[in-house]
Amino acid sequence: MQIKDIFAKPIDRDIQGVIIVGQDENANAKQELEEYVVTKELQKHFADFFSAYKKGIIATTPKMGVWISGFFGSGKSHFLKILSYVLENRKVAGKFAIDYFKEDKKIIDPIVLADMQLAADTSTDVVLFNIDSKSDSNGKQDKDAIVHVFLKVFNEMQGFCGAMPFLADLERRMTEENRFVEFKQKFVAEYGEIWEDSRQDFDFIQDTIVHILVDMNFMSEDAARNWCEKATQPYQISIEEFAKRVKQYIEKKGNNHHVVFLVDEVGQYIGDDSKLMLNMQTVTEELGKECNGKAWVIVTSQQDIDTITKVKGDDFSKIQGRFDTRLSLSSANADAVIKKRILEKNDTAAQTLRLRYGQENTIIKNLIVFNDPVEKKLYADEDDFSVVYPFVPYQFNLLAGVLNSVRIHGASGKHLSEGERSMLAMFKESAVEYKEQAIGTIIPFYAFYDAMENFLDHSHRGVIQKAYDNGQVNPGKKEKDVFTVNVLKTLFMIKYCNDICHANLDNITSLMISNIEEDRIALRAKVEEALKVLMRQMYIQKNGDIYIFLTNEEQEINREIDNQNVEMADVINKVSEMIFEDIFTDKKYRYPVFNGRYAFSFNQKIDEYSYKSNQNYDIGVHVLTPASEYSTDDAMLRMLSGQQKEVLVVLPDNRIFMDEIQRCLKIARYLRSNASSSLSTYENIKEAKNSEMRERGSNAKASLTEALENAAIYINGDRAQINSKEITGRINDALEKLVTAVYHKLSYIDTPMDESKIHHMMRSSDHAMTLELDSSKEANELALNDVLQFISGNTNNHCRTSMKTIKDRFMKAPYGFVEDDVDWLIARLFKRGDIAFTMNGASVTLINKSADEIVNLITKKTFVEKLLMERRIKVLEKDKKTVRDIMKELFHYSNGSGNEDDIMNCFIKYSQKLLQNVKEINIRYEGNAYPGQKVIRQGIQLLNDVEQTQSTQEFFRFVVAKQDDLHDFAEDFEPVQSFFEGEQKRYSILHYDRCISMKTVRYILWINHLRML
Repeated sequence: MQIKDIFAKPIDRDIQGVIIVGQDENANAKQELEEYVVTKELQKHFADFFSAYKKGIIATTPKMGVWISGFFGSGKSHFLKILSYVLENRKVAGKFAIDYFKEDKKIIDPIVLADMQLAADTSTDVVLFNIDSKSDSNGKQDKDAIVHVFLKVFNEMQGFCGAMPFLADLERRMTEENRFVEFKQKFVAEYGEIWEDSRQDFDFIQDTIVHILVDMNFMSEDAARNWCEKATQPYQISIEEFAKRVKQYIEKKGNNHHVVFLVDEVGQYIGDDSKLMLNMQTVTEELGKECNGKAWVIVTSQQDIDTITKVKGDDFSKIQGRFDTRLSLSSANADAVIKKRILEKNDTAAQTLRLRYGQENTIIKNLIVFNDPVEKKLYADEDDFSVVYPFVPYQFNLLAGVLNSVRIHGASGKHLSEGERSMLAMFKESAVEYKEQAIGTIIPFYAFYDAMENFLDHSHRGVIQKAYDNGQVNPGKKEKDVFTVNVLKTLFMIKYCNDICHANLDNITSLMISNIEEDRIALRAKVEEALKVLMRQMYIQKNGDIYIFLTNEEQEINREIDNQNVEMADVINKVSEMIFEDIFTDKKYRYPVFNGRYAFSFNQKIDEYSYKSNQNYDIGVHVLTPASEYSTDDAMLRMLSGQQKEVLVVLPDNRIFMDEIQRCLKIARYLRSNASSSLSTYENIKEAKNSEMRERGSNAKASLTEALENAAIYINGDRAQINSKEITGRINDALEKLVTAVYHKLSYIDTPMDESKIHHMMRSSDHAMTLELDSSKEANELALNDVLQFISGNTNNHCRTSMKTIKDRFMKAPYGFVEDDVDWLIARLFKRGDIAFTMNGASVTLINKSADEIVNLITKKTFVEKLLMERRIKVLEKDKKTVRDIMKELFHYSNGSGNEDDIMNCFIKYSQKLLQNVKEINIRYEGNAYPGQKVIRQGIQLLNDVEQTQSTQEFFRFVVAKQDDLHDFAEDFEPVQSFFEGEQKRYSILHYDRCISMKTVRYILWINHLRML
């Protein structure tokens, strides 16, 4: 069985696939009415329209505008034409138009049929026209273009001259006086031709017209000549006057007469011309106001008119607001009509197809598969297969999208309103093309191309023709059925339909399916090879996984883009930017201990190139692309990762992202170099290239992301096993391993500290101040030992160590401590007495600085280079004992501390008190010759010297060296102090002029002391 044998009606019968308003309808009216399919959607539209129209029959209404919308090919024009047949009550093949609806039960609702019958029984003049074809060539330049077109068709409907309104006015006047027939008879007698055939030659027959008008005594010769001269001038009529003419005509007709203007493709005609918008709006308003529902305006327009005409929705809605009844035709309407009129099967074929699908449904489902998120209808079951075969359900919606895009991008002028292929015609013609094929054949999507080819712009059609002539694409120079060219046709058809069907390899393969028994794997390989040929010949380009048909202009621009020079270094730099700014955006790695206390900056490199200058960190992330010479050498990669403290990320050997980035950069360079070009031909293409550049950038990012997810990672000379699949997680897992190896002494910090704890420690009087993890170990002991060892080494080399040097060392590998760690370690060593501070050559101790001041010196950046430290030499126990003995004798205070700083602090504190006392005694010697002044002066000097010592070491050295003098002073000062503070002060005053020896003074004081006891 062949395809032609399966249809209920001959597939090659003549069908008026394109409904062109304005053509002679008589020849096809019977077929149109017989085969007109009233879908479920149209049932509602007929009901809504005739319900609204009835209001103007049984009463009056100003709401007499009807707006019929729908995408191209949805049947708007056909619906408009059928309405005209019913409203006119036309008799076709011996039956009234409404009888076709009744007898074939096209309308099932009796109320709707009654409304239709009422409309048919009402006297009506139907004016059906395509507004673009009726408009003058320069009509759109006139702000009153709409009313002039309406006047033209109104005159033609009455039999008057449409092209020349002045002439129509003359004909109307003669008709009103019942002399028009007389005029036409005299014209034939004198001129020899029928008036209707000659009146368009008005300029050449003026004398004849004047002679007849004078002969009829209808005008004087002067008046007739004046009228002829006026008839050649522009005609002016207001919208209000036109509406009144229509009203007068209706009233003259009487008997509830109606006039209906059915206007096709109004939206396209108006476009973005605000003057035409206002004109259309006003015409409808005035007709409604004057005629009160006896004159109707019914128009059609594209569903998505705002997009096509680039009109602002608010402006266009003003026109739509004058049309109270709105009917929207959808794709479901077109599908149902095609299935009924074209694809209806005979009983035998329907049963055969159902059985065939039942046997092979699994094969068919696996054969036609689409790979994108947009749903495309496939065969639902055996009944659906029987109804739609030899086509596939997705083709209805996709072809509608193609026709709409062709309307926008691939056709111009009258093609948009008169010459387009309807979906009905295209399905019919494609089926005829394959009618000799056996059952099992599926009509591929490219078959629709031939039906629309003659209505395409040369920029599209010419590419296909050149492909036929190209020996690489068509080696045998066949005239048709060239597989590679068929792939190109498919790509052309879906070029502007990416929102419906993505042009990837899998989808193109499905669109190319031509038989149920097709081997999809083999076909896919064949399609892939064809795509490569087309890309090499510059007929198409690939954007990610999407293949794009190129017009002639696009091919020329693509050649210019390909000639742009882009260095590999530019590509690598863009890869770096994409990775480190868009994909893996972390600038520091937070080590997972102590709540992320440790954050490590890392170098960023791609193929040996640093992403940013001045990167000198301990660790790094180094990505190797397929362009690197090392990317496939495992031994070299292991060696590199062992030598460098880096996470080595080796991308798979897939250059898709690099190719996409290179193309982006070439497009960007081309656009910059042609930024000042004013060639309007290329403006849309340049805009498309900007869009392509953004899309390719997005594709590159997606491809690079996938590559990073599947990259091999090397650390410390070995390939790492990373469980995470997400990029940031993978690299961070690798960095954790690297940090653990590089900063292997970071674990020396076992107790985190901060500045508040430093303050607390420095203020504490507890000598040990050991923050213990257990009873035997001080907090951060290993870290304290390493810092102390480093300072001691410098001290042994007679060098003092700055705070900056400490931080530079211990905040880098292998430690990685943070500033708080280092600050606390130094403070702790100072507090323990292990190190000594100096700044600006002066010793810093708790004697000359407060605890808070010392903390500031340690923690503030201002002092980081000024604060110097060295290993502190421990004081001998015998020296400590000497000092304690002197304290006991001199201050009568016993200090049992073993801490040399405490001993020193205590000594100086009591020394200061004693010095103050001694100085007060010394004041009493002024003007008096008291005994013991030499002791007082020696004591002041000695205590001053003690107080001036800058460090603990200096203090102990001084005290030990001066121990005899201090002991003597302690012994000598006591009687002098008693002398001035005791009762003997009175006796000394009585005998102040006597010179007595110190021995005598001691004796007197001693006797006095005994008496007091």
